[in-house]
Amino acid sequence: MRHVRPVLGLVVLMLASASPRSAPAAGLETLIMPGKVTSAHAKVEQDCSQCHDRADRSRQAALCMNCHKDVAADVRAHAGFHGRLPSIDTAQCKACHSEHLGRDADIVKLSTPGFDHSKTDFALSGAHSSADCAACHKPGRKYREAPSGCSDCHRSDDPHGGKLGANCGTCHEPSAWNRVRFDHDKTRFVLRDAHRDVSCTACHPGNQYAGTPSACASCHAPDDVHRGTRGQDCASCHTTVAWKTSKFDHAKEAHFPLAGAHAQLDCKGCHTTASLKDPLPKDCIGCHRPDDAHATRFGTACEKCHGTSAWKPSTFSHTRDGRFELVGGHAKLGCTACHTAVVAQQKLGTDCASCHRTTDAHAGKLGTDCARCHGVESWRAGVTFDHDLASYPLVGLHVAVPCHACHATPAFKGAARDCNGCHQRDDRHQGALGKDCEACHSPNGWALWQFDHGKVTKFELTGAHASVACSGCHKEPPEKAKLDGDCASCHSRDDVHLGQFGRQCQRCHGTSTFKGARLQ
Repeated sequence: MRHVRPVLGLVVLMLASASPRSAPAAGLETLIMPGKVTSAHAKVEQDCSQCHDRADRSRQAALCMNCHKDVAADVRAHAGFHGRLPSIDTAQCKACHSEHLGRDADIVKLSTPGFDHSKTDFALSGAHSSADCAACHKPGRKYREAPSGCSDCHRSDDPHGGKLGANCGTCHEPSAWNRVRFDHDKTRFVLRDAHRDVSCTACHPGNQYAGTPSACASCHAPDDVHRGTRGQDCASCHTTVAWKTSKFDHAKEAHFPLAGAHAQLDCKGCHTTASLKDPLPKDCIGCHRPDDAHATRFGTACEKCHGTSAWKPSTFSHTRDGRFELVGGHAKLGCTACHTAVVAQQKLGTDCASCHRTTDAHAGKLGTDCARCHGVESWRAGVTFDHDLASYPLVGLHVAVPCHACHATPAFKGAARDCNGCHQRDDRHQGALGKDCEACHSPNGWALWQFDHGKVTKFELTGAHASVACSGCHKEPPEKAKLDGDCASCHSRDDVHLGQFGRQCQRCHGTSTFKGARLQ
């Protein structure tokens, strides 16, 4: 205040000394103005009442609108940038636009990088979002004066040369020119199927849209493979999907339904002459004689076995029509493997032997019903003969032995049933212990023997007897030589007493050694 009081005193003195005419020109408001206004407002700087109402400060926004009528119109209509601001009806202009900051002050304070264009009458979308500001807002012009019509900016880009009007947005999207949303269905020529993918210039060359022909032949005469022989009404047979997608009813018109692979054929595949009215054969053999792998051995009615989709697989049911189901290895055979002559002249049997007699390894000794043991995949795979149901069940290592190891002849009969019949050469006892091998040995292996000498012969092998080989005592088979259980029957030659103490050596000697006799 100590600085303000001298200034106020000076102002009062100047007012007192000024003439009555000069006082209004330099009013009190001008003398106490806090600073120069911006250059845009310089012309009203001497008349403070243009912007300020000393009696009512709330009228300041209304005074601004008196000059800025375009902004006032936006506020009333809630349009434009200012009209869309929140609480614009009660807002004060000075809240954003401060004055008295000097002639060069920026009172607009517009930040173009962060400006939200969606708050204006022209929201940026598509390719407009990445456009530079200067591309639309020219220097020296107000931002609100930027053009908003498509043709205002894109007149030079208009491929139609203005012939379709200036409102490009009715057809084109702001994302790119080539994204067209023009609804051709609202015209007299609705675009369907393949026509939708055709470029505009293909039908409208030189931007000529009026009088465009709509007849098929007017555009597709060069594509007409019939060379005009079928007339110009292409739509009577062809559709707009593609030329090959024909709606010509071949069954109704030609009395020959196009089914299966026939439907995929080109017309020229059958109609080799220029005229489609030339007569053609309608039976299979009429066209497919060169393709008949049977050389007509099965007749000319190919449709009895084959379908129209392809020659293979055949629709012939061998189970139903031939009364013989083709399964396993039979299903992989070609027809001529069994049918070596014309079908009408050759009758085939349905039993195995009728075809496989020459490959019968049993030479017919086991009958003709091969299916009792063999499967249909192959002779060796899937053999179902159950040896356990025979008089000699296979156990142990016998299961892994091939059939011919025991059955030396195709008859598969007369094979030995006792161990010695097959294993005589393997008998390390050379028959000394008889033929009843299973009494000691297991079928899981020769070395797996379980003979209990003490339990079976009532002569327990103890001491040195446990390490003696069987042949050490058993010189001959048991059925020929019976061994006594006394010591002298084996050790009479070792008796140093020459029999003076009898044959019961165990009374003095143990089984480990003769030395060290027990004296009683």
